[in-house]
Formats: sequence, structure tokens, C-alpha cells
Amino acid sequence: MDWEAPHTLCDLCLAQVCCSLDVLCSKRADGSLLLGSAPLFPQEMADQLLQEMASKGTLNDSTIGIFRNHKELRLRRVSIRSCPVSAEAFRLAISPHRLQEVDASWVSGDITGAEIISSLASNLQCRSRLQTLSLNGLRLDWASLEDDGVGFNSLKGLRTLNLSSTDLTDAALEDVCALPQLESLDISSSVVSNLTGLLRCRNTLRSLIAHRLRQLDMSPTSLLSVLSQLHAVKHFDFSDDHFTAEDGASDDGDVGVLHLLRAGPQVLPSLVSLDVSGRRRITETDVAAFMETRKELVFLGLLATGISSCGALSSQKNLKVTGEANENQLCEALRRYRDRECFTREALFHLHNFTTDSHKPQPEMLELVLSSMQSHPASLHVHLVATACVFNLTTQDQAEAMSVGLLRSIVTQLLHSMKTFPDHTQIQKNCLLALCSDYILQDVPFDTYLAAKLVINWLSSHEDPTLQRMAVAVISILVPKLSTAEIAKLGEDVSIMKQLLAIVQQRAMIGVVDSTLKFALRALWNLTDEMPAAARNFIECNGLELYEEVLESYHNESSIQQKVLGLLNNIAEVEQLQSELMEEDLLEHILSLLKDPQIEMEVRYFAGGILAHLTSRHEAWILDEELRSTILKQLHVSIAAWPHLDKEMVFYRSFRPFCRLLQTYQPTGVQLWAVWAIHFVSTLNTPHYSCILEREGVTELLKALAAHPNTHSIIRGLSESILHTVGRQHSKLLNKQVEAHSS
Repeated sequence: MDWEAPHTLCDLCLAQVCCSLDVLCSKRADGSLLLGSAPLFPQEMADQLLQEMASKGTLNDSTIGIFRNHKELRLRRVSIRSCPVSAEAFRLAISPHRLQEVDASWVSGDITGAEIISSLASNLQCRSRLQTLSLNGLRLDWASLEDDGVGFNSLKGLRTLNLSSTDLTDAALEDVCALPQLESLDISSSVVSNLTGLLRCRNTLRSLIAHRLRQLDMSPTSLLSVLSQLHAVKHFDFSDDHFTAEDGASDDGDVGVLHLLRAGPQVLPSLVSLDVSGRRRITETDVAAFMETRKELVFLGLLATGISSCGALSSQKNLKVTGEANENQLCEALRRYRDRECFTREALFHLHNFTTDSHKPQPEMLELVLSSMQSHPASLHVHLVATACVFNLTTQDQAEAMSVGLLRSIVTQLLHSMKTFPDHTQIQKNCLLALCSDYILQDVPFDTYLAAKLVINWLSSHEDPTLQRMAVAVISILVPKLSTAEIAKLGEDVSIMKQLLAIVQQRAMIGVVDSTLKFALRALWNLTDEMPAAARNFIECNGLELYEEVLESYHNESSIQQKVLGLLNNIAEVEQLQSELMEEDLLEHILSLLKDPQIEMEVRYFAGGILAHLTSRHEAWILDEELRSTILKQLHVSIAAWPHLDKEMVFYRSFRPFCRLLQTYQPTGVQLWAVWAIHFVSTLNTPHYSCILEREGVTELLKALAAHPNTHSIIRGLSESILHTVGRQHSKLLNKQVEAHSS
């Protein structure tokens, strides 16, 4: 699959139609949709539209009504697999078409196989034209067909029929095998007990799939007698699932397989493909003898037999094998057994062992693992092993060598696993391990809000130190990637705030400086960035008291102090919360950090920001006036001596909190911090910040500040420098636009 190929125009149009049906359609009296002014669709496109609706989960009794317009939307190949479609909706919307293929497997709309067959048989064209029918997973209700005088053999054109996982009986099998052109038949996991009925189609049957026939009641001799008469069969699948076998289950099938392997080419003489996976009684000797007489064999299924490493197989270069002897056999198993949970999880289990120390990128193998997870969305066993395989296949540099599209689909599937199995610790752990990759988190697009929410939910009930560290790391990386609205939703969740604060408290109590503490502080910092509700939650969860303790305890750790002061700076930006920070001891401590030239610049920067915001509103100041005067003087003295920096230490989404600080009536110390901060970040990242400065009206405030006669010379110089930088950036953009227009 070409993961990086752009969507075709046709795909995009169909997707748009799919999500716009309510606008494009009117409703009939029965509630079904009628496509207004429907154009004459190309036939293949009608099939694609139906498939798109099914895959998007929008196909139901109402939406399927658009296909009643069978003159404009002409269906040939229909797939309503797993869709909620009733018998009446099927009769009205599907059966009138000139159909060639119908897949109604696992349809969930209270519809039986008998009703589908009856509807199709009512269309004379379907009786002769329909070639493929899949009723996998449905209740056939074959007796009702007999009562109506309609049977499978009414559909004379059928060549391929899938009746696996149905209530197919021996009598129904007799009816099925009367089909005059039947070439491929799947009766897996049905209640058939006798295969004698197959003799009715001995001259046409080319493929017989009889996986897991648990009710089969034939002696090996009788079974062999039937098989010996199926001269046209090229593919025979007689595999079994012993992973869910009931105690005391009959092993007649295994014995029958032994007889088949030893019988010689007179039984199934046309055979080129045999699947006996799960049959544990066969031996290497049996396989070797069978291979000796079957030189034309191209496929042999031996998964879960224990003999797929048989030496006789290695000499057959063109033979494909499913088994667990090597990665090729396992990948072949994942391709062929996509719909069989038992074999899928068995293959994934062995694949996990093969990939545990893998270092080579294997995107094709990862695709197969992804496909397995998508095919069994609710299987705990499949997802348990598959998520472990994903981790093995995306560690270290492997992910960077793979398609971003493939990785996006993988992450989407991991999030589905986390959401589907929230209480399964190992699945959650596997997903978290796979997600905890800098490349995936930074460079692969996916639903970051859902990921953050799921990881936070998981974190709330687990305290394993290693996993806790990874979870907090993932959260701290994801939060800055969220939209403002998404961050607001997370920040308003008090349980999230409490959980992150609990981690900070836990690490602070033992006095450690580790990545878990740093990631938790960073996450809280980002959650409160321009988020007044989150900042208030932080305070109400006693975060302020905790941060004051952390600030005091980690006085020699600048990396911790920076993150603590960054969050306090977020609170200081909120006018309604500034009073919460009006504590003399706290402000004097922050002032001491601002004054100390030995302290890291990042710490002094945020200390200055807190003090600038708190002193900018004289009317709200509730502490001693002398302290405010001292702070304002120190702001000016300290910032005027700050060096030019060439590394980013902060990222701003907006400069709105700066607008108040840039007013011409503000004290010089307040103005200086704001102008220095804007000059610092806009110099390092001009393209990003120049647009924000213009959009939010900051450039106008800077112009007013530069022109005001009482503005300090340092502030005027910085303001003019910012305006010059922004103007130059806009000139560049204008020139590029002119050049583009000219070309």
C-alpha cells in the first residue's frame, strides 16, 4: 500500500457525498433517504459510494435508501458487511439491481440468510447473473426457504459461496451443492456433520474451505471416500482451531488429515493448495511423504502444527507455507488468516518473539500487524500481542525509516486499543511504550487530544514509576500540540490537574530531580497557558502552596525553578487571580531570583514576568507600596543588564497578556520586561511572531510607545528594533507574493 499517495479526486468526492447525505437528500415517508436530482453515476462509482458508506459506518436502513434509485445508482458489487441493514431495506434498495457480487457477512440488522436469498431470487437477473455471495456469520433459517419453495439453487449463476459461521446443516449443504456452476465453497465453523453432499458438485468444485468443522461426524474412511471423488478440487482447507477446543472434542478430523496425507495422489488429484493448520497429530514424516507425491503444490498451511520447520519444505522454492519456523511463514499466515482470530493471535505471538530484538525497519510486517488489529477490533487476545509487536517494530530508528502515513494509522489503532481495553494493564502498557517515541510524538500527525486524554486516564490509576515517567513525558509533549479549545477542555478537568499535582508532590517529597518531575511540571505549565479556568483549578487544588514549597526546596535546580515560575507567570497574567500571588514572602523570594546574576537567565526571565504583571495594576496592589516601588526599580535595573540570547526558552501562542504592559502609562520596569520579551522571541522566530504582533495590534502599541516623549531610550530602541524586524518580514512576504503572481 502506498501510504504517502494523495487521495484521488474520486475518493475525496465520494467521502464528501458520504458526510453530506443529510444536505443532499430528502426523506421518504418511511424515513429512508432519497438523493435529490441524482446524476447518472458511472457504475463502478456507485459500488464505491456504497463501500465508502459502509466503511465510514454511515450505511443503515435510512441511508441505504439512496440506492433505491437503481437507474441512477447502478450497483454490481455490493458489500454491506457488518452494517445494520434490515431485510426490508435490503429488499428495496439492493435486490432490484443487476448484481454480480454480494457480501452480507455479519450484517447486524436482524436479517437472515434466507431473507437475503429470497430477495435476490425475486430478481430474475440476479438468478442468472449473481456469481459471488457471502453470508458469513448470519443465521440462515434454511427451513423457511424450503417452506417458500426457494433455495440456494435458485441462484443458478453462483460460483462462489461463503457460508462460514452459519447454521448450515447437512440438508442445506445438499441444496447448496446442487448449484450447477459452484466452484468455491466455504462451510467453515458451521454445524455440518457429513460432507457427502459435496459429491453433487464434484465436477465443478475447485475450492473447498472446511475450517473448524466441530460437528463433523465421519469416519476417516468415509471422509477419504468423499475426498477421493472431488477430482476438480485444487484448494482444500481442512484446518482446525484447537485453541478453543472443548475437553474431549473429537479428533476424527486429525485422523482424517493423516489418512489424506498418506493416501497418495489418487485422493484430490488436482490439489495444489492444502491447509491443515492446527492439526497437531501430523508428523514431519507424513508431510515429507505427502510432498514427495505432490510436486505441483504451491501452498501448505502448517501453522500451529509444530512441524513447519520440516526439512522437506526447504527444498521447495516456490512453495508458500504458513507456520512459525520463520518470519516469512508468519507473515504468510497473517496475510491468509486475516479473518481467523485463532490463527492471527497464534502468528502474532510467534512474530513477537522474532521481532523482540529487531533493528531493521520492516514496514510490510507492520502493515500486516495493523491489518490484524483492524480485522479484530474487539479481540483482547489479538490486541494484546499485536500492540507488543508494534512496539518491537517501531523502536529506535525503525520508525523514522517508515512511511508517516503508515505510522499515523498505527497510532490511530493504538489509541483504539487503549480506548477499547481501558482496564487491561498490559495492553495499555504496550501502547504507551510504542507511543513514547520522540519521532512519533513530534513528526507523526494523529489525534493528539484523544491520545492525551487516554494517557491521562491511564495515569490516574497506575503508579509504576517507569510507566508513570513515560506517561507524563507523553502528556507533556502532546499538550503543546493541542488547540486552545482542546487545552481548555483538559485544563478544566479537575481530576487531571489533581493527578499531575499528585505526581509533583510525590517526587518533591522524596527530593528527587528526575524526568518524571520535570515532565509533570511542564505539562501543568502548558495546561495553564492562557487558560484562566485551568489556572483557577490549579489554585483550588492547592497547587500554589505546593509550588511555593517546590520553589523553596529546589533553590539550586534552575530547570525546576523555570517550570514553576513559568506556571506562576501564567497565573499572574490572569487579572482575577493576581490577588492569589500577593504574598510578601513569595514576591520577595521571586525578587531575589530576579536580582541574582548567578542564576540561570530562564529563571530570571520568568521571575521578571511575574513581577511585571503583578505591579502593572496599581489599583489591584494590596501589599506594601515600598515593595512595589522596589520591584519596579529592580525590574528596570536587572533587565537593562540582560544579555542578548540566541536560544529559545519560551514559546508564545499569543501576546494578548502583553498589551496591558505596553501601555504608555505603565512604569518603565513593566514596559521594559514586555518589550525585551517580545524583542527576544521575535528575533529568534520572526516569521511566526511577526504575524501575531500585527494580528493582535501589538505593533500599534509599540509604535505609540516609541513615539511617546516619556518613553525610556532603551525601551524606545527595542520597540523600534522590533518594528523594523516585523516590517522587513512583511516586505519579504510581499516580494514572494509578487514573484509568485508574476510567475
